[in-house]
Amino acid sequence: MKDTRRHARKVVRSMYENDRFSQLLGIKIQKVEPGSCVLKMKITKEMVNGFHTVHGGVTFAFADSALAFASNSHGRLSVALEASISYPKPVHVGDTLTADAEEVSVTNKTGVYLITITNQRKQRVAFFKGTVYRTSKEIG
Repeated sequence: MKDTRRHARKVVRSMYENDRFSQLLGIKIQKVEPGSCVLKMKITKEMVNGFHTVHGGVTFAFADSALAFASNSHGRLSVALEASISYPKPVHVGDTLTADAEEVSVTNKTGVYLITITNQRKQRVAFFKGTVYRTSKEIG
């Protein structure tokens, strides 16, 4: 029987090595378990909008990477079907964000994930919900 934790880490590590956008954002993988992950990202001046706060698309992309890593960590190719986000607090240059992805429900065909994004002060700055379609293709 394979070690599911080790396999999850192997799958996510392989995904990250080929994920140029997550690398461009400076995303760092902190923890991976089957169905979950924790990521960190430092906010740079290139990520701000015209109001000097972080562009919502940056935070969305960060959460989307967490969704991808968590949902694919089981070793089945999973793709996003739907995602939504809310931004209760602004994010600023210099903030360090943490994305904590949690599997809420998983079936043979779909998975639902909640990603909570906090800043370095443990303030919740975004809530992301994503639904994925789980294909039959094994990865890793």
